Amino acid sequence: MEVKIDYSRLRPTDWLPTSVKEMKALGWDSVDVVIFSGDAYVDHPSFGAAVIGRTLQAAGYRVAIVPQPNWQDDLRDFKKFGRPRLFFGISPGAMDSMVNHYTANRRRRSDDAYTPDGRHGMRPDYPTIVYSKILRELYPDAPIIAGGIEASLRRLSHYDYWQDRLRPSIIADAPVDMISYGMGEKTVLDIARRLDAGEKIADMTDLRQTVVMLPISELKKVGEDDIVLHSFESCLRERRKQSENFKHIEQQSNAMDGGAVLWQATGDKVVKVNPMYPAMTQGEIDSSFDLPYTRLPHPRYKNKRIPAYEMIRHSVNLHRGCIGGCAYCTISAHQGKFIASRSEKSILREVEQVAAMPDFKGYISDLGGPSANMYAMGGRDKTLCAKCRRPSCLHPSPCANLNSDHRPLLEIYHKTDAVKGVKKSFIGSGVRYDLTLRQTGDAKIDAAARQYNEELIRDHVSGRLKVAPEHTSDAVLAVMRKPSFKLFHEFKDVFDRVNRRYGLRQQLIPSFISSHPGCHELDMAMLAVETKALDFHLEQVQDFTPTPMTVATEIYYSGYHPYTGERIFTAKSPEEKLAQRRYFFWYDRTYRNDISRSLRKLHRPDLIARLVGK
Repeated sequence: MEVKIDYSRLRPTDWLPTSVKEMKALGWDSVDVVIFSGDAYVDHPSFGAAVIGRTLQAAGYRVAIVPQPNWQDDLRDFKKFGRPRLFFGISPGAMDSMVNHYTANRRRRSDDAYTPDGRHGMRPDYPTIVYSKILRELYPDAPIIAGGIEASLRRLSHYDYWQDRLRPSIIADAPVDMISYGMGEKTVLDIARRLDAGEKIADMTDLRQTVVMLPISELKKVGEDDIVLHSFESCLRERRKQSENFKHIEQQSNAMDGGAVLWQATGDKVVKVNPMYPAMTQGEIDSSFDLPYTRLPHPRYKNKRIPAYEMIRHSVNLHRGCIGGCAYCTISAHQGKFIASRSEKSILREVEQVAAMPDFKGYISDLGGPSANMYAMGGRDKTLCAKCRRPSCLHPSPCANLNSDHRPLLEIYHKTDAVKGVKKSFIGSGVRYDLTLRQTGDAKIDAAARQYNEELIRDHVSGRLKVAPEHTSDAVLAVMRKPSFKLFHEFKDVFDRVNRRYGLRQQLIPSFISSHPGCHELDMAMLAVETKALDFHLEQVQDFTPTPMTVATEIYYSGYHPYTGERIFTAKSPEEKLAQRRYFFWYDRTYRNDISRSLRKLHRPDLIARLVGK
């Protein structure tokens, strides 16, 4: 249901300016930074352009945002603020532009959740490249900094599924001076301060969490602890080398101290990737979330609906980072595996802001994050974490050093529900049941995990709880870096038991992926048989989409596992992918004959009766 937003309690100057008129209303004649965003401007901590803009504003800089500029007309959107005093920033969007635009079958989507009224066509493919080329032509000498998901995941050579080819670092295609990868608050302040002090952008080659392109001669200056990757050209010639590169990239992304400098020769230049910052401290992440966001779309969108905003308008994010390291997920490549958790005070302050919204009906839609139940978790002995290069704290089994205590999270739930105006808080983010079912040997922590399961199911499910087993085959799950499906059975037993105890009629909604590397057609047939036996008609399903900077994508492209060198099968052709995907819909008569024929070819006619009947 569409809810109209009440703007009467706010002034137009409560937002960052998006026009010269708004800029002058603030008493400014010019700006220090102009950010071009592929998304609509929503002044909320879930939208990257707003976070970067507010971060710079809090440091005393004058910042303007140009949301979804028209790149096809006379380019007036790119000219209206003129050349900023410090730099242009490019924030392509909270979602990768190609995932946003295309389905797993490379078909153009008809809508865009980050655009007013869900309209498509308001941003180009690869906004980083398109926007930067326009800006470079208009302002040849102005510093241009690219950030966000798109540039972050393409910071080194990467397989592009939509063009079906290996591409170099995006800095080779986009005429930017620098990429700020990962979460950008600390990096953008460093850039602004050094430019403000008179330093030239070309001399700023050592900033943490940045990518620059340098003359090939700079390779002579490689440090003892630096890592020189296979060149882009050698990866083009031999796919296995691209796979070998990825192991280093992922390990350094997940290093507690930020890792080593990475170098990759590309043509007659070299791409230099400086180490990430360590995970934010609690004070640092609080400072970001406590900035004076209006939590609303800009008034220019009055009476228009922005679907992505509708999803999160009454939600609160508790942390960043993910310890899971799933093979198909990009979170650790962008945020790292170490959890940065907000303080209780910061979280409850935001809950109170949500509760004060005129359209709030008493229900927090999500108290979550990259994963619902990783708040305040991490290694007990940080000296062990500092040496660790495991990409996942949970796979192949939970790390013995991992503190998975759910008590701090339960405290957040209890205090949120006690806030005036809050009737109930729901958990919409994915729950890692391998954490809630983990037996640590610590009686208090294990009891808290059992309590978490009970309270989650009893008090925080809005009728349906989504979890992500992703497959039923242990072999496929091992490639995915996911736990055995036996744990799903165990969690379902807990879910059903709690529902019976409290007279609830809630549903457990599992999600699954077809055509993931390592998955054969027979694995999908067995998935269908097993989920049918559990009385599931699957609805949360997807076909694997290779996205840059994931283990699964490197396997898809190269055929090799980056860590073991093992050859791994992946379904690639449309026929192979459809053959796997249709097992999700065994109950649909449209697919029954095809499934029966396929099972006979697989020499498993015994599954036909179990799956589609006689």
